[in-house]
Amino acid sequence: MNNGFEYFDIILLAIIAGFIILRLRSILGRRTGHEKKALGNLFGKKARQNDAEEKVVNLSSSKLDNVAKEQFTKGAKAAYEMIVTSFAKGDKKTLKPLLNKEIYQNFSDEIDHRKKEDLKSELTFVGVKSAEIKNFEKKNNIYTFTVNFVSEIITCKKDKNNKIIEGNPDIIKTVNDVWKFSKNMWSSDPNWYLVETQV
Repeated sequence: MNNGFEYFDIILLAIIAGFIILRLRSILGRRTGHEKKALGNLFGKKARQNDAEEKVVNLSSSKLDNVAKEQFTKGAKAAYEMIVTSFAKGDKKTLKPLLNKEIYQNFSDEIDHRKKEDLKSELTFVGVKSAEIKNFEKKNNIYTFTVNFVSEIITCKKDKNNKIIEGNPDIIKTVNDVWKFSKNMWSSDPNWYLVETQV
């Protein structure tokens, strides 16, 4: 009789243990939303190979769905601020993974020129007033977004004697920029790159 109860207890404990393991797996497998994001993931989660078809459906239609627009625009704003502030600081390390080779070279040359001439660029980023997707293009696997940014910044340039030679450190300036971001959607590289700037 006692052996029967012991056998029943063992089965019951095994069922409870199995339930606990399943619960732990489901909880630990969830994302909290607080994971550290890489620079390349500013525009959203990196697409896995088996997610590619869903990504294409969301982005390749002539009318982007609101979720895709919102996700991309949010990332574009963050990238815009990071690029503008890093360029002013002369921070090439932060700029490199956000720009294609040509744009990076242009930015790098200007940073080197400032350094050579002993010029200092000061910038306070007030914020992005608006970021509007003007155009979306899909050519084979290359997707390109054109975004119109309206931002507010305080900026000036000073010479080696700390004399202001450009801009005004006391005035908030409204800036209009049109930038193009591009990505190979089938590449394992998660980055969107800035490929063109227009003022």
